[in-house]
Amino acid sequence: LEYVKAFDGVIAQHAQEPKLTVNAQMNEGALATRLGLAGWPHVAEEAIIARDLMLTELTGSRLHVCHVSTAGSVELIRQAKKRGVNVSAEVTPHHLLLTESLAAGYDPLYKVNPPLRTDADVKALRDGLVDGTIDVIATDHAPHPKESKDTDWASAAFGMVGLETAYSVAQEVLIDSGKSDFARLAEVMSINGARISGLESQGRYLEPGSSANLTLVNPGLSWSPEPRTQSMSENNPYSGLAMKGRVVHTIYDGEFSYRDFQVVQKGRI
Repeated sequence: LEYVKAFDGVIAQHAQEPKLTVNAQMNEGALATRLGLAGWPHVAEEAIIARDLMLTELTGSRLHVCHVSTAGSVELIRQAKKRGVNVSAEVTPHHLLLTESLAAGYDPLYKVNPPLRTDADVKALRDGLVDGTIDVIATDHAPHPKESKDTDWASAAFGMVGLETAYSVAQEVLIDSGKSDFARLAEVMSINGARISGLESQGRYLEPGSSANLTLVNPGLSWSPEPRTQSMSENNPYSGLAMKGRVVHTIYDGEFSYRDFQVVQKGRI
């Protein structure tokens, strides 16, 4: 933290205390006990965030918390921001929509790090996204070969895809729920991420003479994802779900990179 402060850098941290998550498989609680799977406690995430917030406050540096997943983490970040700590945070689409209940069938499709949490955690994450405690929706997109998931839960890899469905989840959580608006959606999916990362050419408004970087969406389009989309992997937790709103075109540096639901320039994606 002290080192990156010299050049206004930012430390992005995956918050996990390894000693508390040895052999952990899913969210710690009654369901994990019933399923006979080792639990992943909330405090394994929250303890690291609390430590890092204290160090960030002490050094006056910058911290970005990756894929927040618990209500306690949201509250720690909320209170730190009120104290003026220079912290930003992100949440994944799957932690905004899916819960630990999906693990009940032992389908490794829903095995992810951090694990899917409870309904109460999902609500807290959504509230934090709306009130500004959480700054960014980040996919944590993790494609895996079929054999990594086509096995028993304990042997399966952590991770799920979520890039192509991220907008749809964001629209459901922010717009269709009536909780927020498209301006906030643009902030958490583009503007804030670019600002935090220092990517001046991204997350900006169109200006005369500048190349366009745009994502064009159809918010009224209903669709259902297939197991395999543009990704070669099939570990898609949204497969078969009814979704609304979809990215139709993507323009990067003034040229189509994704058009009518198809990648145009495969080498650049």
